[in-house]
Amino acid sequence: MATRKLQLIVISFLLFSYASIAQENISVTNDAQSYNVYKLKKSLVIDGNWDKSQWRKVKSIQINNFIRENPKFRPQVSAKMMYDDENIYVIFQVKDQFVRSITTEINGPVWKDSAVEFFFAPDTAMPRSYFNLEVNCGGTPLLGYNSISRQKPTVEDIRKITIGHSLPEIVDPEIDELTTWTVEYKIPLEMLESYSNVTRPNKGVIWRANFYKIAEINSNPHHASWSVINAPRPTFHLPQFFGILKFQ
Repeated sequence: MATRKLQLIVISFLLFSYASIAQENISVTNDAQSYNVYKLKKSLVIDGNWDKSQWRKVKSIQINNFIRENPKFRPQVSAKMMYDDENIYVIFQVKDQFVRSITTEINGPVWKDSAVEFFFAPDTAMPRSYFNLEVNCGGTPLLGYNSISRQKPTVEDIRKITIGHSLPEIVDPEIDELTTWTVEYKIPLEMLESYSNVTRPNKGVIWRANFYKIAEINSNPHHASWSVINAPRPTFHLPQFFGILKFQ
C-alpha cells in the first residue's frame, strides 16, 4: 500500500511539473490582439444598455475574424470591458440577422444559439487554464473552467454572475431582419477564486483572453473571434491564440 501511495505521489508530481512547464512556455502569436482595460470610476447597473454613461468613453474591440465557414451575413460585433476591485465587467453589442435562441437552462448548449463568448485566463502564471463564459442573446449563461483539475463551476456560483440583455429569454422563430442586441455582465472575482488562482486586475496586470460570436442552429451559422485563430482546425478552445488584456 505504501509503495502504491508513493507511486501516485510521484505521478502527481510529474503531471504537475509537466503542466507547469507547458503553462510557462505559452507564447504570444504575431496576430494576437491587445486591449487596454480601464478601472470603473463609479457604480454600474447591469441592464444591457450599451449607451449608458460609464461605457461611452470606453474603447471597443471588434469581433470580426470569421473561421470555419463564410456566412452569407457577417454580424458586426463590438465588445467593451472594465474592472473594479471586486468584479470584471463586459458588454457586447451585436448588429445581427437571422437571430435565434432557445436554450434557457444554465450550462445548456448556449453556443448553438445566437451567442457571445468570453474566454479568459485570470492567473498570469497559468495562461492555459481558462474560463469560458458563453451567454446567448436571451441571457442564459454557460461557464466552464479548463484546467488540469477540470473542476466544474456550480450552477449556484454561475448565478452570481449578473447578466443584462436586450432580447427576450427565448427568440423563436428566428428574427430574419437586421436586429441589434446586447449582452452585459458582471463577474465577481471572488467567485472565480473558488476554482482558480486569480491575479487581481490592477495597473500593469496582464491576462490572456479572447472574445467570440457564434451561432449554429440558425439559418446563418458562423464562428468569429477577436484575436485571430491561426490553426488547421480552428476552435475557440486554443489559448495559444488568446489576445492580451492590459489592465490600466
